[in-house]
Amino acid sequence: MPDLIRPEGPEADDFRFSRRALATGGLGGLFFAGYAPAALAAQASPVTTPTDGLETANVSYPAPDGFDLPAYVARPEGDGPFPVVVVVSEIFGVHEYIRDVCRRLARAGYAAIAPAFFVRVEDPAPLSDMQRVQQIVAAAGYEQVMGDIAATLDWASQQLWANADKVGITGFCWGGKVVWQAAARFAAIDAGVAWYGRLAPAATATPEQVEAGRPWPVDLAGDLKAPVLGLYGEADRGIPLDTVEAMRSALQRAGQTGSGIDVYPAAPHGFHADYRDSYRAADAADGWAKLLALFEARLKA
Repeated sequence: MPDLIRPEGPEADDFRFSRRALATGGLGGLFFAGYAPAALAAQASPVTTPTDGLETANVSYPAPDGFDLPAYVARPEGDGPFPVVVVVSEIFGVHEYIRDVCRRLARAGYAAIAPAFFVRVEDPAPLSDMQRVQQIVAAAGYEQVMGDIAATLDWASQQLWANADKVGITGFCWGGKVVWQAAARFAAIDAGVAWYGRLAPAATATPEQVEAGRPWPVDLAGDLKAPVLGLYGEADRGIPLDTVEAMRSALQRAGQTGSGIDVYPAAPHGFHADYRDSYRAADAADGWAKLLALFEARLKA
């Protein structure tokens, strides 16, 4: 299995055989029950969040293109209304890691919703074939993804337990890029936390890949409608530090003083992903504390 060191999956020279090609569980409800086998580390001991005191559910609601979009929801028990956090997955979709992130947010007092952006084509979560995973992810274009987020916000606004006037968004890898894009698109979003999402095209990107990736976060700095905190790793081989500095400069030029990027020394890509070899517990905990502090200030004030 590949060492997953890039937001959109591996390149040809990234392969090394250190993965276990097994995941726990099978199909459970709308979603694959286990951890994505394409990135699961043999020695992983993922964080598991208990569900006592929480309400969790698999739901679905209509997207703008008519697709019935599945999503996982976790929230505190009770009437609320609770501030809403949209959770944007990595390339593996809504597998157990993403669901647990939702439960962690629910324990902190939020209604967390994780839409399944990729399942129009196929659920990537149970797959070990990274080439197929990348094909599935590539089919989820910008307008589809933004439409899915719009549908999620609309659905949340109809739930009595949701305070749709207080909305955050967080995302990982592929989803980190989406956080920047969504914060530039939707005035309803009050804060975002982007975990190591690509900020600009890779130096090796073809013109077609550059075009397919638009709009890039580095070009959206002036359009951000809410503060975004970026959490990145110094040793991320897929997101060079020069692109991080370019984004910082773009934010500064745009006067986005509420947004910024923290870089963790020696941290690799995926340092929050507790089911992978890339997990760095101290950096993950520090980033999570910063996420909670931003959301507390912007969504609970």
